[in-house]
Amino acid sequence: MLRTSTDETRLRILAWLKEPGPATGGVTADAVAERFSMPRPVAVTHLRLLEATGMLRTSRSAGRVRYHRDDMRIAEVARMFEKGW
Repeated sequence: MLRTSTDETRLRILAWLKEPGPATGGVTADAVAERFSMPRPVAVTHLRLLEATGMLRTSRSAGRVRYHRDDMRIAEVARMFEKGW
């Protein structure tokens, strides 16, 4: 999932969600699309893939899905890669 031609985009989304500021409380697909200058359906695809691997979790606020980093899962995946998985 992270080793595809679009892995940089997903890594950039994860990095943005780690920064203090507006992304701290989670972001919507619209916010990701705007931030990275991509169509909303492309942003949704990236977010769903990150969610499917457990790197993002979701919550609902005002009827909208918000995406948040799952730092424990991200650390777990990083350890697997460090061990040569």
